[in-house]
Amino acid sequence: MPKRDEIHSVLVIGSGPIVIGQACEFDYSGTQACRVLREEGVRVILVNSNPATIMTDPDFADATYIEPITPAVIETIIAKEKPDAILPTLGGQTALNAAMALHEQGILDKYGVELIGAKVDAIRKGEDRQIFKELVIEAGAEVAASRIAHSMDDCLAAAAELGYPLVVRPSFTMGGLGSGFAYDEEDLRRIAGAGLHDSPTHEVLLEESILGWKEYELELMRDTADNTVVVCSIENVDPVGVHTGDSITVAPALTLTDREYQKLRDIGIDIIRAVGVDTGGCNIQFAVDPANGRIIVIEMNPRVSRSSALASKATGFPIAKIAAKLAIGYRLDEIPNDITKVTPASFEPTLDYVVVKVPRFNFEKFPAADTTLTTTMKSVGEAMAIGRNFTTALQKSLRSLEKRGSSFHWGDEARSAAELVAESRRPTDGRIVLVQQALRKGATAEELFEATKIDPWFLDQIVLINEVAEFVRTAGELDAETLRIAKDHGFSDAQIAQLRDETEADVRGVRHALDVRPVYKTVDTCAGEFPALTPYHYSSYDHETEVEPSERTKVVIIGSGPNRIGQGVEFDYSCVHASFALSAAGYETVMVNCNPETVSTDYDTSDRLYFEPLTLEDVLEVLHAESRSGTILGVICQLGGQTPLGLAKGIEDAGYTILGTSPAAIDLAEERGLFSGILDDAGLVAPRHGTATDVDGAVAVAEDIGYPVLVRPSFVLGGRGMEIVYDTASLRDYFVRIADQAIIGPGMPLLVDRFLDDAIEIDVDALFDGEELYIGGVMEHLEEAGIHSGDS
Repeated sequence: MPKRDEIHSVLVIGSGPIVIGQACEFDYSGTQACRVLREEGVRVILVNSNPATIMTDPDFADATYIEPITPAVIETIIAKEKPDAILPTLGGQTALNAAMALHEQGILDKYGVELIGAKVDAIRKGEDRQIFKELVIEAGAEVAASRIAHSMDDCLAAAAELGYPLVVRPSFTMGGLGSGFAYDEEDLRRIAGAGLHDSPTHEVLLEESILGWKEYELELMRDTADNTVVVCSIENVDPVGVHTGDSITVAPALTLTDREYQKLRDIGIDIIRAVGVDTGGCNIQFAVDPANGRIIVIEMNPRVSRSSALASKATGFPIAKIAAKLAIGYRLDEIPNDITKVTPASFEPTLDYVVVKVPRFNFEKFPAADTTLTTTMKSVGEAMAIGRNFTTALQKSLRSLEKRGSSFHWGDEARSAAELVAESRRPTDGRIVLVQQALRKGATAEELFEATKIDPWFLDQIVLINEVAEFVRTAGELDAETLRIAKDHGFSDAQIAQLRDETEADVRGVRHALDVRPVYKTVDTCAGEFPALTPYHYSSYDHETEVEPSERTKVVIIGSGPNRIGQGVEFDYSCVHASFALSAAGYETVMVNCNPETVSTDYDTSDRLYFEPLTLEDVLEVLHAESRSGTILGVICQLGGQTPLGLAKGIEDAGYTILGTSPAAIDLAEERGLFSGILDDAGLVAPRHGTATDVDGAVAVAEDIGYPVLVRPSFVLGGRGMEIVYDTASLRDYFVRIADQAIIGPGMPLLVDRFLDDAIEIDVDALFDGEELYIGGVMEHLEEAGIHSGDS
């Protein structure tokens, strides 16, 4: 049926501040909803408390309330704006819980406001563990043996019946909050106690352990006419026991037989019908016993999630956009596919490539943190890569993390194969590299499967990567064939250089001289069955490019990569604004980024999107491809945080114009010693300071100016490596720690300046065009100097 005429205004509930487990994927989904609803002539009222997101920009809603997301506040907005409906399914668990509270407190009935996207009954069926368990069984599927508990006594009684280990899952929480594996009574009291506290309904589900099983997820959408599509299948590389947000995942699922996939699909469709999601999307997680194929339904989210954002970017199928249209009455077969323009949304996407997502962690910020990965999510962001095979997508995604030690390497490894296998038993953020190193040192895939329960097919793919590495290392001359074999399995120039004991620049020079360069394929949702009209590209060392020539002058915007502490959604906000502003000024906009959670990687934010790692090699290849298809006015590096700033000099050296702040000016601000020179030349008052490039130099400066001192590395974001040091012993210890974390390299300048106790800290934001200065804002920190501005 067409759009419902009685819905004239909709209140969209956002997700609030970014937290682990609920990040900028909901900014993406909420922004999509606002844009779609306004295009349909619906008045949009938005409530969200996060100022860093593009969603709360005044351009995206007719009325924007930057307010706490609580029932009391939302009621005042409802009373003032009188919306016809509320859409809560695109704002994460925060929005969903707020909507349920509005219902339970009678506020929806009081003002005659309808919930759209998911009815109260569907939300309750999907989120309440016991009700969902009963629905799954009624649908003919199987769940883990379990018991519901509302008190610690209930938990202990369930443990006596089910035995240890037990999985603890609180109801109505997100990101695995309060969940975990209990191996004994002490674990159970600790984990279940937290789960009972974290659950809004003080309810936890205790279930039999399925540790080590294979985990899969289906993203589904259903409309009021019972049209149901499986948008994407996603497989966790890590087995059950690691939260899906913390697991390396791959789309489509690669180790299922067609019979197994069809069985999961049938179960998923039966469940979405039983729950009653009929105007939107959901995701359902499954566990499969690798020994006998037994299928268990783990859980369901009756809303969009981080996996929904991943599935959208993996397939080109805009789940949040279509969910918003379904919520106001459309059917799937009435919604056109934006990429092909000829297929409807009722066509299930088909992938002729492989997508790999790797999570990014910030454990280095918290040295005392437990780095063991469990059912409680700990990652702060993620990177996604697309390749023509699994090895390419995996290697591209690992280097997209922009983190030392995250990519496969073939240097010295002191640990033995047995030690590496033993260490890989504990799931951590670096386990995939441990596995690669263990296989390189002679461990067998069978030994690694027994230790990690990672599917043998994935282990065999890592064996293949090691075999290709050995071929590259022992090949005579670095010829085109050797380079193509390496590139066909995702090896970077830096990895090839390490294998051949050469420099990255030398390898790149040889590769360019031999004309071994990537072409760019298109994400089209249909495996090439219909032409793609939206340029959404990924690199491949194939033969034919799908980048169409363009006569328009273009500007390339470098995004910020995966979220991390200190570089989050605020930089995506800036990049999206740049794209919109430049498009309005008549330029063709080209976005390069690898973060699947964000608005910048939506296929219709910029004129062209390249989903690529933000390394100098990958960015230069995109620029080369674009320069061959038209004229590049320049590259914007100043809006994506530290990541593009670090690339600016290399891009300029390759002959491209950096728009905005030049690399030389960036150096003056980022290189601490040069900046202190500017202060001196201007006669500006500054604390006594000096620069050093090693520990002895830093000690000399510190002892000269007196403790306490503030030590600050150059070219970092979020205050990384910045520390107040009170004595020489602590300063020497500081150098050991930052060397381990690769915060500074040999010879990199470190500013040492006198720390000012009891100082007021003030930020000034300004714009300058070379003649006029515009002050955007002056902000005072409530905390005194010594607290990072992002934490004050």
